[in-house]
Amino acid sequence: MSSAITNDDSGGGRPLTVPGPVTDPFDAFPELAPLRTAAREGDWAAVLDFVAGLDSVDEVCLASHLVAGIPDVENCLQQAVAARPSAPLPRTLLAERQIRIGWDIRSGARAQHVSRDQFERFHDRLRKAEHLLIEVCAEHPAFAPAWTARLLTARGLELGQSEARRRYDRLSAHHPHAYRAQTLLLQQLCPKWSGSWDAAHGFARECASAAPDGSDSGALVALAHIEHWLELEGVEEAAYLRDLSVRNELRTAARSSVLHPSHRPGWDGIGAHSAFAMAFSLGGHHKDAAPHFAALGDRVSESPWQYLADWRGQFAHYRTSALETL
Repeated sequence: MSSAITNDDSGGGRPLTVPGPVTDPFDAFPELAPLRTAAREGDWAAVLDFVAGLDSVDEVCLASHLVAGIPDVENCLQQAVAARPSAPLPRTLLAERQIRIGWDIRSGARAQHVSRDQFERFHDRLRKAEHLLIEVCAEHPAFAPAWTARLLTARGLELGQSEARRRYDRLSAHHPHAYRAQTLLLQQLCPKWSGSWDAAHGFARECASAAPDGSDSGALVALAHIEHWLELEGVEEAAYLRDLSVRNELRTAARSSVLHPSHRPGWDGIGAHSAFAMAFSLGGHHKDAAPHFAALGDRVSESPWQYLADWRGQFAHYRTSALETL
């Protein structure tokens, strides 16, 4: 959790810590705390019990992603793989951890700003992960976390649009609305990864229209528009998200997904509401952003907000503007 420092008016000039938005899912959802504790302590049995108790593919995929972000967890995961070499989850979690380490080495910079040494170490980590994931997918073809992770290795190893789509299609044949996998393929389909805006927007609309009412998948529409806006400059940039056709498409996607009466708030919902809140805010549609900020409260997903300079400050500013319309 981040914080801002202000002066304490009660006297003495002591700093007063004002909580900023909660970005860590482990803090936003206290029910995730046992997973973090078990992973940090190397208690693989407890990790397995936690994941076994989850009731959706989306929750399992997000839990896998969160475990991968815990520092030094690879030591526990290597032991788990050695103890249960045929089980899919330990190998997938270890692969996700290798992917996370690799992407940290590469950084989020554009390719021209990444050194040759960074690329070599990055690709080495991804190849290790890919080896583990190939085995898991061959043995357990319906195991969603492994196919989801392979979308990241496909992108990082530059295997191309067709291979990334093939992997997604293998996953979606068993789990057609896996939200994290959809967000990863959307990135692949953007021009910055050799895709096109037609492909990116087309996929987002496909996900939104095919998903059941109340699904988080409608947020793909907002994410695609944010990615498109980021690539524009000058007058085009200023006008893009203000365009009424974009606003109307966002409204339709929001009404059928996170604002639908059947939507069930969950872990991925924070990312979905965050995408809509940001897209509407940047377009100046503060009233449309308001229900998303209301649903978020003090929680927010760093993605896609981290694209903005001083994004925490901008989040707070836009949230105030939106909630004033209620």
